Amino acid sequence: MDISVFGCGAWGTAIALLLSENGHDVTMWSKFQNEIDVIRETRENPLLKGVEVPGSINLTSDLFQAAQNAEAAVIAVPSYAVRETVEALRGRVSTGSVVICMSKGIEKDTSCLFTGIIKSILGDEQPIAAVSGPTHAEEVARKIPTACVAASGDISVAEQVQNLLMNDYFRVYTSTDVIGVELGAALKNVIALCAGVCDGLGFGDNTMAMLMTRGLAEMAELCVKMGGRKETLAGLAGLGDLIVTCISRHSRNRRAGTLIGKGISAPDAMAQVGAVVEGYYAAKAAYDLSNRMSVDMPICREAYYVLYEGKDPLQAMKDLMARERKSEHETGEEMWVL
Repeated sequence: MDISVFGCGAWGTAIALLLSENGHDVTMWSKFQNEIDVIRETRENPLLKGVEVPGSINLTSDLFQAAQNAEAAVIAVPSYAVRETVEALRGRVSTGSVVICMSKGIEKDTSCLFTGIIKSILGDEQPIAAVSGPTHAEEVARKIPTACVAASGDISVAEQVQNLLMNDYFRVYTSTDVIGVELGAALKNVIALCAGVCDGLGFGDNTMAMLMTRGLAEMAELCVKMGGRKETLAGLAGLGDLIVTCISRHSRNRRAGTLIGKGISAPDAMAQVGAVVEGYYAAKAAYDLSNRMSVDMPICREAYYVLYEGKDPLQAMKDLMARERKSEHETGEEMWVL
């Protein structure tokens, strides 16, 4: 199958390599010609040192060339570029081609999920799926065993994506809970950034476990309020992705949070990481969504205050610990329905 990957960062490159390994004819697109030139000349993405990009993968900055014959289009650009990229694809990608969103996040200014953006631009007839899970590009590119979830409202589309991606080192499960999969992908970045802040403040394993567990509870509550399913957040797209992003050395969100915890300002921390920190954008979206949906999300709220209003991280933790006493499960029900 002819497949085009839009976005040639670490994640886009890792997916292009996987698809090529699976026998597909792959084109990788970047808006920036200099990125294409570097990969073409060195056969390596600077973000994936030591991983060869074979000559069988076509490289281009011409979006029309990338889109015109694509039987599947993979969106793997940073969150802030999703709408712009999909707008550019309008009228250029076939209505029968499956669009696979592998970008993780929520649009900052609108709080829209990406599949919703894609559908609003390309139309209801376009087959669309979202893919997420604990999938660090650095490990996928090196064929380290990995699993993820492909979600679509049409299970046959999810199964098509499963067939395209799955091989002996990349396992894909299917789901029809697009909301749960996309929210998990976005919100775990906020919690991971907070995990880094805790690390920077010098807190320990107890704090990290508390943050991850209560962060997951916040994610699940918003998910259900928006029409998703709690059990999705107990799986790869929720708990799995949350764990890997909070604890991994590859996590940009954790690295940025660690710098902030050590006293560096949010803008300077983002600059020092040197790549897109999706949790920064997702924190604003999570704050807006929680207010709009009337869901109490104290960890995400404090993250917003630290990132956007300059609140002292230590004070944010003190305020979290001093909240009113409550039951772990206010309704008396178990958190997960499995």
